[in-house]
Amino acid sequence: MSRRLRLIETEAQASAEKPLRVAIATNDLESLNAHFGSAKKFAIYDVTSGDASFVEAIAFDDVTAQLGKHDDIDDKITPKVEALGGCALLFALAIGGPSAAKVVKAGIHPIKRKDPEPISAVLEQVQTMLQGTPPPFLRKILGRTGTPSFMDDDYETEECAQ
Repeated sequence: MSRRLRLIETEAQASAEKPLRVAIATNDLESLNAHFGSAKKFAIYDVTSGDASFVEAIAFDDVTAQLGKHDDIDDKITPKVEALGGCALLFALAIGGPSAAKVVKAGIHPIKRKDPEPISAVLEQVQTMLQGTPPPFLRKILGRTGTPSFMDDDYETEECAQ
């Protein structure tokens, strides 16, 4: 079972720039500090190049034990993926293969982080990406086409096996 706390948008909160919806796996709504399957909560934010606003918190009563095994009988992953509908990015400390496949199929790009960090730091990093030349995966999400005039060493290209 899940619970949602959602803020209602007012006219003053509306922005001319279309926000990027970002989900962050958390257990305390303060830090990115959870694996996808065992996350008790997801903090959802709308992020633009100049602002980040809290949209909602989704809490789950039934989470995985984080044992690295997928339980096909008691599926706790599908409800989480469905709850994140509309998000473009998902930040988590870890996400298993079957879960990542479901997240990607839902149109959400998962991003793993090695260590816990404050949610505010994650949001600032997303804003920085939006202000400059976003990496290829983010340009695709944003619907921006074309190749940047330069390529940083920070950008990695992904090749698919045929």
